[in-house]
Amino acid sequence: MYSIVDIETTGNGIKGNKITEISIFIFDGHEIVDEFTSLVNPQAEIPYFITRLTGIDDDMVRDAPTLDEIANDILKITENTIFVAHSVNFDYNVIKNELKLLGLDFIRKKLCTVRLSRKLLPGYHSYSLGKLCSSLNIPLTDRHRARGDAHATTLLFKKLLRADGAEQVFKSFLNARSQEATLPSALPKEAFEKLPSTPGVYYFKNGKGKIIYVGKAINVKKRVLSHFYDKSTKEITLCQATADIDFELSGSELLALLMESNAIKHHYPEFNRAQKRKIQPYGIFSYEDRNGIMHLAYNKLKMAPNSVLTLYGPTDCRLFIEEICKSFRLCPKYCHLQENVKSCSHYRIETCDGICREEEDIDLYNEKVQLALQHIRAQKEDFVIKEKGRNAEEQAFVLVKNSTYVGYGFIDRQETITADHELETFLIPQNNTLETESIIKTYLSKNPDKIVQLMGEE
Repeated sequence: MYSIVDIETTGNGIKGNKITEISIFIFDGHEIVDEFTSLVNPQAEIPYFITRLTGIDDDMVRDAPTLDEIANDILKITENTIFVAHSVNFDYNVIKNELKLLGLDFIRKKLCTVRLSRKLLPGYHSYSLGKLCSSLNIPLTDRHRARGDAHATTLLFKKLLRADGAEQVFKSFLNARSQEATLPSALPKEAFEKLPSTPGVYYFKNGKGKIIYVGKAINVKKRVLSHFYDKSTKEITLCQATADIDFELSGSELLALLMESNAIKHHYPEFNRAQKRKIQPYGIFSYEDRNGIMHLAYNKLKMAPNSVLTLYGPTDCRLFIEEICKSFRLCPKYCHLQENVKSCSHYRIETCDGICREEEDIDLYNEKVQLALQHIRAQKEDFVIKEKGRNAEEQAFVLVKNSTYVGYGFIDRQETITADHELETFLIPQNNTLETESIIKTYLSKNPDKIVQLMGEE
């Protein structure tokens, strides 16, 4: 026996979503044997866009029963039935969550007519209820009202029961070990089954093949599955839009983090929130003015000639130069910490030896600037981080030059590397960003033994 269900609600998510109408048809495989349909007072305001879609407004539900008044009717009529709906996870989870708030358990086996249709009736451009019914000549009246949609779903379900190969497909979908009822309605099971249980990056794609979310995981398949069990509004919306999932193996969590960061900044997926901001890099550089005095300055990286250090924001640059200025007794004026002044009068730095007042020899001052530049350059490191490869025959590496992330690569373990430049044959170049710097810094703080200093060329 099947309970074929459709609900109308106050919104698109799960948590906090309230039922405004519910319709349940009990179907024995041949005909409808019972029905329960009712408006529901959600005890919450119905948004205007929902009213425009369904026609249900606050006045219509004002005198309707609340969910707790019809909860027992829902439990009784669906008892010992298989719960069926178009995009079943939405209807089922809203009902389950609403009943849970009333202290009631709701556990039923599930079937999704979207997933069943994709399997038994392949080749249609769209599997939305309206377009599928139109293609199959199934009458659909009162669209976006619970009874009209539930009745059309019942007629569609009857057709599915009689489709070629239906018996085996239904048996497979109802198998307790099958994840068919868990997967998003538009996602083929094959797309999920191909996912690895190893580290990597995964890409959720919509029906047009556009990447809408990028994630990373130590176990890709397990992490992807957790998205399907998450009932937050964001995750429900993401899963509803997902029609395919692709992946790239990384071999390790570090590589997965770096690959994820690059992919987010490259594809700018709509469901990723973190790492999408564009942070402007700045460069510390030096130059000599017409009087022969060397300056330290900063500017946007693309406008900083021969930058000796990259930082992310003018505040970081100023703070860094202030420390250099104090440590090497440089002048705030010629370090561009004070502009348009005849001589420096910095409120924190009082170590200037008078170059701005013509009390210090220019050559001596420039020597101090050169020492400061040498100090800055000396802080830069060239090293490699060795990590696990994507398989047993491979090793991965992350290359850092001048303390700047250059990229990563994968090398066959049988390859012999005798000089640093040979790594570049296998290098996949990447952009250095604030996020990649943070990822590498955090990793090294926990794994200092993974650093291998560059060998130098022979």
